[in-house]
Amino acid sequence: MTQASLDVVGIGNAIVDVIAHAEDSFLVEHALNKGAMTLIDAEQADALYGAMGVGVEVSGGSAANTMVGLALMGGAAGYVGKISEDVLGGVFHHDISAAGVRFETAPSAVGAPTARCLILVTDDAQRTMNTYLGACIELGPDDIHEEFIAAAKITYMEGYLWDPPGAKQAFRKAQAIAAANGRRVSLSLSDPFCVERHREELRELVEHHVDILFANEDEILSLYQVGDFDAALQRVSKDCEITALTRSALGSVVVGQGEIHVIGAAPVARVTDTTGAGDLYAAGFLYGITHDFDLARCGRLGALAASEVISHFGPKPESDIAQLVAASERPLAA
Repeated sequence: MTQASLDVVGIGNAIVDVIAHAEDSFLVEHALNKGAMTLIDAEQADALYGAMGVGVEVSGGSAANTMVGLALMGGAAGYVGKISEDVLGGVFHHDISAAGVRFETAPSAVGAPTARCLILVTDDAQRTMNTYLGACIELGPDDIHEEFIAAAKITYMEGYLWDPPGAKQAFRKAQAIAAANGRRVSLSLSDPFCVERHREELRELVEHHVDILFANEDEILSLYQVGDFDAALQRVSKDCEITALTRSALGSVVVGQGEIHVIGAAPVARVTDTTGAGDLYAAGFLYGITHDFDLARCGRLGALAASEVISHFGPKPESDIAQLVAASERPLAA
């Protein structure tokens, strides 16, 4: 068996986030689905980008944000995602590599440009995401290298991969490699609308191939088509070894190993932008799992990381989140 030299390898849509403030009236004017992620085409992306206010451009994508958070905590992280040989591809490669994440996927020399997610943040800190997948749709099985996956204790994948057919095949190949090498597979459900698009396949995946599941309340209710959180909790506890369910201001619930832990949300002076909250929660949780923390401490570290990222604009930490590892030993302050 290959020696585990990485804590986690993330696989996802390699996207450059363009983040700007917007009024609710702007969302209404452009018929945008507030608080959700919507896939758009190149023409829509150009039009919306032209209408947006001044934005900040940073490497993004759900799994990429999680791997950056993990690396900044001191974990060993790798990433697989498709970019193009263009300006935004250069932005993505520089940002994720500078954070300490191993990123070795070959860029596309031809075809669609690097993906971008146009994120509108309203005054209530909700983020409305409009994603042009671009080069992401070219991610396929050939980009999954056995040595890279086998070298990670956990392979972490985002539910958004279920949209492009090639990425779905890459997902299945990576899951099979991880399983063959005795590694864990982790999945983030990503978005309730993503769950609606692929519910039956994702439910089968969760039941038979996922060891560690991340979801928010809306996503887990959609997965099992129930209206009650406790009912969804009971269902998922039978399907996965470990599940972490986030509930915004209510904190999170972690179930696994015959235990249920209710973790309060970490205090934050002011919620500025919820972009990346779930991604950074997963980063803290996965750091904990790969460093043999108990499940309650994993949840606390996830909550601390999420609280840091929602306290400012953008999906990347602005403080030294490695300090949160030690802080997670103690109960969260009320």
